[in-house]
Amino acid sequence: MIGRHSLELALPGASIGAVAGAVAGGLTLFAGAPTGMATLSALALAVPLAFFGGLYGVLLGHGVFRPGTFGPVGLYWMAAFPVSRLVQETLYGVGTADGVLTFLAYQAMVSLGFAIGFLWMHERLMPHWLMRRAADNPIAEQLLGTYLRYARLVSARKGARK
Repeated sequence: MIGRHSLELALPGASIGAVAGAVAGGLTLFAGAPTGMATLSALALAVPLAFFGGLYGVLLGHGVFRPGTFGPVGLYWMAAFPVSRLVQETLYGVGTADGVLTFLAYQAMVSLGFAIGFLWMHERLMPHWLMRRAADNPIAEQLLGTYLRYARLVSARKGARK
């Protein structure tokens, strides 16, 4: 069972996923979809992306992922993003007309771009969130320590190059 301390770590990733899904889904409004359908499309993408974004934060807090690494996060989103898009298309669209496997393969390729953006945003937001929660949350305190060690390592490497 996931406790409150773990769920607190989910908030930054869930927020990023929800906003990204809402914006991407909202773009259907500009494509000429009716407001109700655009709203359904936005929600159908925002909810799974928020779930997977939050799950990333929980997994990060439990040591499955490390700050500053893209490879494992890219693989994570190569699975999570196509599933999120499949949920959206199942509820809203017609994007699977060429077949589900073709659709999923294309979404897996697109997912790496999403993963780069997600990770960039998460690396900017998560340390600030951890600083706010570290006093009350031992998992956040431990993860903040990991971020600080990583920042010192990067700083030392930059200093060695000069």
